[in-house]
Amino acid sequence: MSGQKLRILLAEGDAGRAAAVLGELYPEEQGQLELTVVSVIATLMAALEKVKPELILMDLDVEPSDPLEAVRLVHRAAPEVPLIVLTDDANRNLSAESLSQDAFDCLHKERMGREAVASVLRAALQQNTLEGLASLLRDPVTGLYTRDGFLTLGTRAMENAKRKGSTLVLLCVRIENLTRVREKFGPSAEESSLCEIGALLTGSFRRTDVIARLGGSQFVALAIDAVEPSGPVLCQRLERRIAVLNRDMGPRGPLELRMNARFWSPCSASSFGELLDSVEAGLRAGPKPVVAPLPERETVPGE
Repeated sequence: MSGQKLRILLAEGDAGRAAAVLGELYPEEQGQLELTVVSVIATLMAALEKVKPELILMDLDVEPSDPLEAVRLVHRAAPEVPLIVLTDDANRNLSAESLSQDAFDCLHKERMGREAVASVLRAALQQNTLEGLASLLRDPVTGLYTRDGFLTLGTRAMENAKRKGSTLVLLCVRIENLTRVREKFGPSAEESSLCEIGALLTGSFRRTDVIARLGGSQFVALAIDAVEPSGPVLCQRLERRIAVLNRDMGPRGPLELRMNARFWSPCSASSFGELLDSVEAGLRAGPKPVVAPLPERETVPGE
């Protein structure tokens, strides 16, 4: 939580139950809460930039025509802000679907007491704290997360995936000939190659995914809510894009990449650290694909 007040943006109807519970948790005289209440999604969207909330609470009834689309809309507009949806018996079937659309958690309005709300708020704020700590662990060359930052966010992502019943795909990438690039062209060429691969990975994944440089020439990406076939598809996409990069990078190219991906589901008993270790081990043991540059003037479909 930044500053002395917790900034919450709340979208709910006339009942005002959530606002009342928040008022009990954060009495006005204590000055701990900055609560902005709106009644329609359009007003919520307009308030995001001005309020800069740390948490968003949204009653699904404020958008009765398509509540799941409203969840998607709000999450896309502020993916870094935990979104808590409020449901009742009439739309209880939407709770699990809301979680699949990246809502952080659900609260049942008829059972929305102080303890239940406080528990969900603590979990959401803990997530923000973890992400803030991870942001301090940035690689100075690429600006991506370091190994420690990646483990922090990855562990949290796995916990969320277990709770929501969603799946992950973890992809490791290593530049095989980075040492030769440095020996032949110097440290600046090595740094440029690292930055180019970091930018390529960032552009190949969603904003909600997590990208890191683990150290040396090794990178990793965690695709959140990714289905099992995503691993091979991600590798093919990266192979096409590295081919384009190699074509245009001049005499210090081409870069040679080795990749390994693994699918994870909640039925797995492995921790996030164990998952990462297994993917790294597979990267070391697998065959080394040499990604060649594209021929002159050849283009990649979809680029």
